Amino acid sequence: MRHRVATKKLGRTTSHRTAMQRNMAASIIEHERITTTTVKAKAIRPFVEKLVTLAKVDNVHNRRRAFALLRSKDAVAKLFETLGPRFAARPGGYTRILKLSKPRLGDAAERSIIEFVERTVTADLGADAEA
Repeated sequence: MRHRVATKKLGRTTSHRTAMQRNMAASIIEHERITTTTVKAKAIRPFVEKLVTLAKVDNVHNRRRAFALLRSKDAVAKLFETLGPRFAARPGGYTRILKLSKPRLGDAAERSIIEFVERTVTADLGADAEA
């Protein structure tokens, strides 16, 4: 039984899952939109939303906490300079998951797009990273 088990394991070891979460979160923050499987999108959503909530208050301690989770200077800079002020008035729900109709080639996994609800117009739409 899976009672009181909070995380999805995604068929990976703990270190692999943590590294994947960090990489996917950094990609979402840098590109503001990525295409991935639905299960991965649902697993990464709370991680990204907690980072955006952290970025609402820009101080050294919060930047260090975000860097400890992301391990990417560029992603932390964009998080605190762009995304934090953008969502300052919003109480939560910073991301959305849009399900795609065509399954992934190879294993027919359900695909979806995870993106921020308020995106910049100049965000590069061709930079959808396949995870």
